[in-house]
Amino acid sequence: MARRRITPISLSFLDAITCGFGATILFYMIINAGSGLRAGRVTADLRGEVDRLETEVLEGYQELVELRNTVADIDERAADARGLSARIIASIAAIQEELATYDQSTVARREHVERLKADLRSLEEEARRLSAAAPSDETPGDRLRTFVGDGDRQYLTGLKVGGERIFILVDASASMLDETIVNVIRRRNLPEEVRIRSDKWQQALSTVDWLTTQIPRDSLFQIYTFNVVAGPVIPGTGGQWLHGGDRERLEAAVEHLGRVVPSNGTSLFHGLAALRDMRPSPDNLILLVDSLPTQGESGARRRTVSGKERLNLFERAVEALRPGIPVNVILFPMEGDPMAASSYWKLAMRSGGSFLSPPEDWP
Repeated sequence: MARRRITPISLSFLDAITCGFGATILFYMIINAGSGLRAGRVTADLRGEVDRLETEVLEGYQELVELRNTVADIDERAADARGLSARIIASIAAIQEELATYDQSTVARREHVERLKADLRSLEEEARRLSAAAPSDETPGDRLRTFVGDGDRQYLTGLKVGGERIFILVDASASMLDETIVNVIRRRNLPEEVRIRSDKWQQALSTVDWLTTQIPRDSLFQIYTFNVVAGPVIPGTGGQWLHGGDRERLEAAVEHLGRVVPSNGTSLFHGLAALRDMRPSPDNLILLVDSLPTQGESGARRRTVSGKERLNLFERAVEALRPGIPVNVILFPMEGDPMAASSYWKLAMRSGGSFLSPPEDWP
């Protein structure tokens, strides 16, 4: 069999076509691989951005929940504040109503006092006219000051106000603010100008005012206050006797006492110990007090004092009192101290003095 002849030209053409086709496929694969890499990079960037946004959304949801809880808490507090505000407004209204009642009572009392003063001036003028028409040999009174009470009460008390040296000792502790323990605790935290206007303290001031009208003009006197310490109502007069005939001294003593603000505990020991500084000793002691002492010489060691301990403090305080001095007691009773009345009554009887527990409208 004869061999077939191979033509060189036809072989070269097929090779060129095959190489071109292979080059085309290779170029396509290179391009496709490059775009895949670029697409992967773009997709990775977008996926990272999506993850970041999802994280921010989750954090936003958490903050939204916290804000909602905060708003709910604020709403609850606002509701409580509105309720408290309503109660405070109601309390203020009640206090204002009470103050208005007190103001009306005070105005009426002042008007009554002014009417009585006018009547008194008319009576004094009439007495002067009668005295000019018919001279009398009677001895004139020895009182420098007058006291006008509320009403037509007769001041028949049995108190022994006379004497050559009269010492008036006034309890100025916080218990003098009211008759009940609850009101004392409430009032002792009020402003000073409110505490001074307490009914019980005003009654004590009026009592001292009345006592100064009974001091003979030829007698000596001194007025002290005491709580945890004792001192004279007129500064700089400690240990000194004042003349009962000195009207300015009497007025100054009453005026200075009116500025005293009841406070702190009660140390009867220091009050009675003040008598030792007076030379010569008083021959008449008038004690205005409301309860047994709560402190002794060294002050209170505990916040509460039992009735037995208060009685012991009273006995130790009385031991410091010099013998021979009559003690006239004016007691303004205090709630929760049943032994006070009998203890002070015994002291008055034992010393030759008197005991008085006045009603609320005295003097």
